Amino acid sequence: MHEEAMCNCIVCGELKPHDQGLRIVTEFICGSCEREMVQTDVLDEKYPFYVHQMRQIWIHKNA
Repeated sequence: MHEEAMCNCIVCGELKPHDQGLRIVTEFICGSCEREMVQTDVLDEKYPFYVHQMRQIWIHKNA
């Protein structure tokens, strides 16, 4: 049996198969969060949360 590599999504924190999302620098974003993020309007209350989570990618890269 082949074990699928799993990654933690930087947005929702859930463990998902690495091929069901995308990698930006060294961080993983699951497909569900990616779809939700691109459909979120800048006036939506979730928008600042997504911006904050995306900034974590650059903070981790430069740490």
